[in-house]
Amino acid sequence: MQRTFIAIKPDAIQRGLIGEVIRKFEKKGFKIIGLKILQLDRATAEKHYAEHVGKPFFESLVNFITSGPLVAMVLEGVNAVDAARKLMGATNPVNADPGTIRADYAHTMERNIVHGSDSPESAEREIGIFFDESELVPGWKRDLEERFISL
Repeated sequence: MQRTFIAIKPDAIQRGLIGEVIRKFEKKGFKIIGLKILQLDRATAEKHYAEHVGKPFFESLVNFITSGPLVAMVLEGVNAVDAARKLMGATNPVNADPGTIRADYAHTMERNIVHGSDSPESAEREIGIFFDESELVPGWKRDLEERFISL
């Protein structure tokens, strides 16, 4: 099992899409092992987007992600990083495959509903920014899993 970090961005919160986004991840089979809503301060946003410091879009990223609350999640699943990114769709929703989160809900590249870690290393770093290990509930089993394991 692998972990990944997902942030449901302020545009999704404003549009009432939290449940829809979470539903897509759960229906795909991911387990949520960490979940919270928070308002990011500038320092945390800058730490989160540290790889983009100096790029022309850095300020707009930080300003947007701090413009309203976001939902931070840690998901667990097989190949979680790649599988979650595929489910989210291309960063630019115009290029996102039908049925992906961004194709279904996003309007622009700047307001694209959701962020997901792009590698296992990024996932570990991002999870550490948003969660203490004590806030995660790894290893829980669905009743359905227990039934299949015992058969």
